[in-house]
Amino acid sequence: MTPTGAGTLHGSEAVAVAAERRWAIVVIAIISLLVATMVFTSIHWASMPPSRVETIDPRNLHIAGEFVESNLGTMVDADGKVVVRLIAQRYAFEPQCLVVPAGVPVTFRATSTDAVHGFVVDRTNANVMLIPGFIATFTATFDKSGERLMPCHEYCGTGHQAMWGRVQVIAADEFRAKAKDGARVSCVPR
Repeated sequence: MTPTGAGTLHGSEAVAVAAERRWAIVVIAIISLLVATMVFTSIHWASMPPSRVETIDPRNLHIAGEFVESNLGTMVDADGKVVVRLIAQRYAFEPQCLVVPAGVPVTFRATSTDAVHGFVVDRTNANVMLIPGFIATFTATFDKSGERLMPCHEYCGTGHQAMWGRVQVIAADEFRAKAKDGARVSCVPR
């Protein structure tokens, strides 16, 4: 009888070693596939931001286009849709207070001028990242009237904790009365 470790494997020991090698190859292949999948998805997602593919130059938002100051806030477009346009910048939303109608779909169009910001309206599913150079678009419906907080939920610098706004949800009839003739609806009384 040859002692174990002398270079040759005997019967059941050879079967066990072969099985362990096969399983080691299978495990290494699975781990390699998972790592390759994570690397591919990370690179793919990094090249495609989580917002729409609509781009904008963040350096001249205020000069021309849909995000000039006179276009910010809540308006009723020519087709009758309620649209909110806003800009996030360190450390404020512009406008800081939004007025929207209850029970009506509201389309939000937003962007950032300087850093990644988060836009969330509490007690709703309105939640999006605002990335410089990209316009985020989403639609939300607010069921009940009342005031909601709108904090930035992505760390954007030392003043992040003070970056918040408000959304005032008012009755649809009251909103229509304020929005006649294409006027912007604002939290500030006129």
